[in-house]
Amino acid sequence: MVCALGASVCFGTATVWQAMAARAAGAVEGGGGRGGGGRGEAALLLRAVRQWRYVAGLALDGLGFLFQIAALRSVPIYAVGAALASSLAVTAVVSARLLRVRLSGGEWGAVGVVCAGLALLGIASGTEGDRAGSAALKFAMLGAAVAVLGLGLLGGRLPERGRALTLGLGAGFGFGVVEVAVRLIDSLAPVELLANPATYALLVGGGSAFLSLTSALQRGSVTTATAGMVIGETIGPAAVGVVWLGDRTREGLAWVAVLGFAVAVAGALALARFGEAPAEEDGPTATPSRADTRHP
Repeated sequence: MVCALGASVCFGTATVWQAMAARAAGAVEGGGGRGGGGRGEAALLLRAVRQWRYVAGLALDGLGFLFQIAALRSVPIYAVGAALASSLAVTAVVSARLLRVRLSGGEWGAVGVVCAGLALLGIASGTEGDRAGSAALKFAMLGAAVAVLGLGLLGGRLPERGRALTLGLGAGFGFGVVEVAVRLIDSLAPVELLANPATYALLVGGGSAFLSLTSALQRGSVTTATAGMVIGETIGPAAVGVVWLGDRTREGLAWVAVLGFAVAVAGALALARFGEAPAEEDGPTATPSRADTRHP
């Protein structure tokens, strides 16, 4: 659980640092950092990459992913998923400190709700399930990853109202595939790794999720896309862990785990606007694409 919380801190802090780097890169242009079309965005990204905060943010993303893998090999998927969703609370708090973003009383309350939910999960969570994933489940995850890729391609053509939610859900499903796939990889021996469908599910799911979220945040509502992502990456993987991989709670504390999961996810949804760390209030709005680099 400590690793899951460590991953949340890494991802949430990385988002803010990358936002600060993009804002600084945009200031060089003098117009808020938003150039015309793809060429302007590419130039902004190149300038941002030269900022130490952006590089440090990428390093934190990598460290967070290692923490995530360690957590998924030790505690149930439902606990890890809720902890990862709580990175929005970390982003909110760090944004308030470093970007001078004003949090409303309700948002501070949501941060407290997330913490309370995670505390309940920490009390109730047992060890990871002892069931080995079947071959059928591994192929099902690969199929789900391909479906996420198709959903991303289809979602980009939808009307603006439904686009952000569809792409956000697709990104969440993709990140959920990554969470389950990590549990389905039993050996890192090259031959077995290449023969395992879960390996390809992880790569396709993570890549598809990355592209879907990037498109959602660039072409739709950040709040809507992030809310869809939180729902997609928590509920489905948690169900797979419980039903097919044997994830359980401590004896007699199932209701505490369910309550903690629901509370933590609800608090994260209330903080969905921090899916893209805002720039300094009343200042230039140069933010990174926030292409959620926390997954491969």
